[in-house]
Amino acid sequence: MKRLSKSFHFISGLPRSGSTLLATILRQNPAFHAGMTSPIGTLFSNLVASVSAGSELAPMVSTDQRARLSRGLFESYYADLSPAVETVFDTNRMWTANLGALAQLFPDGKVIACVRDVAWIMDSLERQYQLNVFENTRLFADPAQHTSVYTRCETWANRNGLVGYAWSALSEAVFGSFANRLLLVDYDLLTARPGEVIKLIYDFLEIGSFNHDYDNVVYDAPVFDEQLGTPGLHKVRKKVAPMPRKTILPPELFEQYGKLNFWQNLKGSGAKMIIQQNSE
Repeated sequence: MKRLSKSFHFISGLPRSGSTLLATILRQNPAFHAGMTSPIGTLFSNLVASVSAGSELAPMVSTDQRARLSRGLFESYYADLSPAVETVFDTNRMWTANLGALAQLFPDGKVIACVRDVAWIMDSLERQYQLNVFENTRLFADPAQHTSVYTRCETWANRNGLVGYAWSALSEAVFGSFANRLLLVDYDLLTARPGEVIKLIYDFLEIGSFNHDYDNVVYDAPVFDEQLGTPGLHKVRKKVAPMPRKTILPPELFEQYGKLNFWQNLKGSGAKMIIQQNSE
C-alpha cells in the first residue's frame, strides 16, 4: 500500500485526563497537528462494520480493500492541512481498543494514553455536571441516570459508559499484544512538570524537541460543548499548573473509584509510563 505523506500518531486514554491539554500543547509546534476528539474513530468503526462479515457487502470488499478504505479516511479528513505539518495526532478514546488495526495501518504509529486517578475523573465529571444543572446534558441517555451522584457515577463507570468504556479499552491495550506502542501519561504529572513530560513524549516518538510555552496554552470548543449541554468541557486554562482541591464526591465513592488505577502496576505489560523520579 502507498504510505501516507504525513506521520500519524494517536492520543487516547481516559476522559478528563488531559488529552485536550496535551493536544493543545503539541499544536504549538508548527510541524504538528493535534486537536480534541476527531470523528475518524467512529467513521472507521462504521466503515468496517458495513463491509465485513455480517454485511451483504462483505463479499465485494477484500481485507486489503478494507485497509485501504480505512487509511483513506485519514487521508481525506486531513487532506487540507498545511504542507508544513509533518505529524498528525488523531485523538479518540477508541484507539486503545483498536491497536491491532492501527499497527497495520500505521506501522510506525504510537499512542499516547492519558490517565488519571479514576476517583478524580469522577470528581471532575461531577463538577462539570453541577456547573450545568439547568442543561439537559447529553452525558446521559435518560433522566434516571442522573438522579444523584451515585447514579451518575454508576452510569459513567458502566462498561459502555463514558469512563467504563475508555477504562476497559485502555486495559485491553496495556496488557495486549501491541502494548509496546503505548506511552501512558499521568494528568497530575503533566500539569506539575509539563516540560519534562513533553520532552519524554518527544523521545518516545523519536522526534526532535521543540520549545513549548506552558504559560500560554489556550483552547476552547464552545460550539461542540454547548451542543453536548456541557459548556466549558474542553476549555483549557492558559497556564499549565496543578489545581489542588477537595473532592466533592461522597467518601465511599471516592474510595471505590480510587481502586481502579490498574496502570500503577504494569508488570507483564510492554507499555511504558512516565513516572516521577524522587530526587535524593
